[in-house]
Amino acid sequence: MSYRTLLITGATGGIARALLGQLQPGRDRAALVARDATTLAELAATLPAGLEAIAIDADTSTPEGADEAVQATSEHFGTAPDCLAHGVGSALLAPLHRTTDRQYRDCVAANQDSAFFTLRAWVRARLQADAPAGSAVLFSSVVAQIGISNHEAIAMAKGAIASLIPAAAATYSAQGLRINGIAPGLTRTGATEHLFAARNAEAQIAAQYPLQRYGEADDIARAANWLLSDAAAWVTGQVLSVDGGFSRVRPLVQRT
Repeated sequence: MSYRTLLITGATGGIARALLGQLQPGRDRAALVARDATTLAELAATLPAGLEAIAIDADTSTPEGADEAVQATSEHFGTAPDCLAHGVGSALLAPLHRTTDRQYRDCVAANQDSAFFTLRAWVRARLQADAPAGSAVLFSSVVAQIGISNHEAIAMAKGAIASLIPAAAATYSAQGLRINGIAPGLTRTGATEHLFAARNAEAQIAAQYPLQRYGEADDIARAANWLLSDAAAWVTGQVLSVDGGFSRVRPLVQRT
């Protein structure tokens, strides 16, 4: 039986955990990458029997860390990872005039730099494989598509990822590498839980979306798993909006 080998970065985050729940024991195997070795070990211990996985403590916002993650995966499984789900990222809600240099640099490193370095390391490994074909998914954001106040730094960083995707897809399409992305709307995970803490926050957030609810990690994970799978074999260079219609739809306001 041939296995699908996945490299999942930012593996301790909510969306990556949800993606792990989509994997098939006995069919998939995964390398879980994050900067927290203890949490990684705890996560690996919760995986179902039959789902082979390794934990890799690496910082993919650096070229050395990204290369280390891909190399360790290849060495352990004996093959370069077929699929990359790059879930590393951060959010920064601050107006431009109050964004410090450090906040800006950290935002770019966590989002833009990590996406570039990790995708580069994965592409290099796939090109050295006997059959280069593979699939990668990166994560942009709805804030890179539509102006939302107090998101200048993160919009720029996520916009860079959205631009990287079609360019890389064009470069490597002849080798059978598919490179796509997802632009989520606000998704409830551990990293965004503080946004839901205020009184009536859930209802107010949900009301901003045409489908009248905010995103859940499973919404994004299902889309990512589809893009990584053979079911999306004729899809590349796309940034799929999974945002409850926020970026495209303006529903009719019902008057009472």
